[in-house]
Amino acid sequence: MGIFEWPVRVYYEDTDAGGVVYHANYLKFFERARTEYIREKSGVSQQSLLEQSIGFVVRSVMIDYLKGAVLDDKLTVKTHICERKKVSLTFCQELVNDENQVLCKAIVKVACINNKKMKPISIPKDFFSESE
Repeated sequence: MGIFEWPVRVYYEDTDAGGVVYHANYLKFFERARTEYIREKSGVSQQSLLEQSIGFVVRSVMIDYLKGAVLDDKLTVKTHICERKKVSLTFCQELVNDENQVLCKAIVKVACINNKKMKPISIPKDFFSESE
């Protein structure tokens, strides 16, 4: 499975009183990268999925903060699917700086659901190519 890369710039609003990225904002960076991963790899947007009552919800997150990012840093979120099941995907993600140092790592499990019934459903068979 290929690694998807999504660029991130650290803005003032991303930092805390100490001048480093606030811990919850790493989750936002990872969320945006997963959204763009799905858009690129499946060819569909989250909006079109919602119109079909299909959604992905976070079931669990394991995150490891290794080094802080600061204002104006140019970063990259590296994302790939490390496990695929009938109704869930597990994403392995890393946030790296321009020197390719890993600042933060996360393993995020998402479940595919019917948004109207709030029940798990199978991920559509044609959602990703077999190589993903």
